[in-house]
Amino acid sequence: MREWTGADVARFLRAPGAGDDKRSRGVVALRTGSMRYPGAAVLGVEGAWRTGCGFVRYAGPATDIVLARRPETVIGADAGAHVDAWVIGSGTDGARVGGAGRGAAPATAAVALPGAPRADAGRSAVSARGYDEERALRGILAGDRPVVVDAGALDLVRGSTAPMVITPHAGEFARLRDRMALDCAVLADDAGRAAQAVEVAQTLNCTVLLKGARTLVCAPDGMTIVVANAPGWLATAGAGDVLAGVIGALFAANPDAAPVEVAASGAWLHGRAATIAAGAENGATGHPIVALDVADALPYAVAELLA
Repeated sequence: MREWTGADVARFLRAPGAGDDKRSRGVVALRTGSMRYPGAAVLGVEGAWRTGCGFVRYAGPATDIVLARRPETVIGADAGAHVDAWVIGSGTDGARVGGAGRGAAPATAAVALPGAPRADAGRSAVSARGYDEERALRGILAGDRPVVVDAGALDLVRGSTAPMVITPHAGEFARLRDRMALDCAVLADDAGRAAQAVEVAQTLNCTVLLKGARTLVCAPDGMTIVVANAPGWLATAGAGDVLAGVIGALFAANPDAAPVEVAASGAWLHGRAATIAAGAENGATGHPIVALDVADALPYAVAELLA
């Protein structure tokens, strides 16, 4: 295992030059949030913008609240739209039938996506997300652009062909392993957690970012990176939604980089932003923060590394 540092992260950041335009800085599309949890969409979009993405598209149901917070965001991502990286699943829980969990209400069908089905399709018999939404997400996961898969889209990852980083917390990781017929008792020590994450990475052929006080990022080849720079104050609702947007932005800006290193860099930058927001530098106790505070501090974390 290797612990990631700011010097490692700096390799994935650059200041735009005279030859850049908004698209050359990376285009991220997010299909996140739900009618019950629209805030997840706002947090992911904010994370992508604040990390330095030049163009952010939003293709979910929380359009009004996203535009109220970030009017720069472009609504929609049809089949012909240029996208460098996707973020899906934050603020939804498609595995729960009948509206019992997060994201019970189906997404709007106003946006055409890869593999989009008929507009009048009913709710899926196997998920709460609905037929239209499930087919759209599967279309994204069958594409060739990197996808950050969070929360409510984790049940769709088996058999996907797109380059993926999945970002479960311990509970989601246990449920994923259970669906894969693997031991779902998640171990507490780094070595045990890493072995389990590598097993999932190899089975799904993806990068696994297992969130925690010591976040582990594991590749199918067994490479494991530890990210442990975040303050305890980062354990707050919505922080993972911001993280997904950060990773999506770094993927969009670094299309040829190793996914395990991009994901680790996103986690480190997220942790550094939390430290700045909480005033927890140099051993200070700091103070409470909320997820938007972390997003707001991201430009300062980026500026530190570019200096």
